Amino acid sequence: QVQLVESGGGLVPAGGSLRLSCADSGRTFSRDALGWFRQAPGKEREFVAVISWSDGSAYYADSVKGRFTISRDIATNTVYLQMNPLKPEDTAVYYCAAVIPGRRWSTTRDYEYHGWGQGTQVTVSS
Repeated sequence: QVQLVESGGGLVPAGGSLRLSCADSGRTFSRDALGWFRQAPGKEREFVAVISWSDGSAYYADSVKGRFTISRDIATNTVYLQMNPLKPEDTAVYYCAAVIPGRRWSTTRDYEYHGWGQGTQVTVSS
């Protein structure tokens, strides 16, 4: 059973930075890729970034390209999302999840992910 745990959210001013972490809380499992999504109040959940576990290839949403960086630490089974510079429109709850085996590693469709964590709140003040 995949179960991921996010951490690292907080309140920062516009232009600031945060680094989110996503860790496997239990059993080691095989995976193709891990991704980040976010959901702002009153909006649908949207794709942010995804990383291939095997070679570290990454794919980003246009809204965060050039500002966010996704990375992984194979030794600790942890995925990171470095966010800089942050904008008020980045305010949301951020979730990580694993791509369901057999799906395209760079999928942006949330129904092709599993193991959703509880999320971590990111608030960017203007």
